[in-house]
Amino acid sequence: QVSLVESGGGLVQPGGSLKLSCTASGRISSIPIMGWYRQAPAKQRELVATINVGGNTNYADSVKGRFTISRDNSKNTEYLQMNDLKPEDTAVYLCYAYARTTSGSISNYWGQGTQVTVSS
Repeated sequence: QVSLVESGGGLVQPGGSLKLSCTASGRISSIPIMGWYRQAPAKQRELVATINVGGNTNYADSVKGRFTISRDNSKNTEYLQMNDLKPEDTAVYLCYAYARTTSGSISNYWGQGTQVTVSS
């Protein structure tokens, strides 16, 4: 009942910046937690950042100081500002939401992902 759609991925040179966005739609009552995961080739899915409804954030050590997560609760949208990108940031970035529906169920949801490639 909840769909997540990401945008903003692409090819960028090392040291460059990208801003990802993700909008949730459907029969949404609330989204206590939103976040971003990433999946690189031959690696497990990795948690990048999370943000709760009050704006509290957490980051993976590998991106701390370079990435900033934010959300606009009125739009059910989250963002990931990525600065000083490195080749090791190359991955499919997946939007995540821990959401409650209007039917009262609560579950984890993921978007389809957007490719971020950092290469010169």
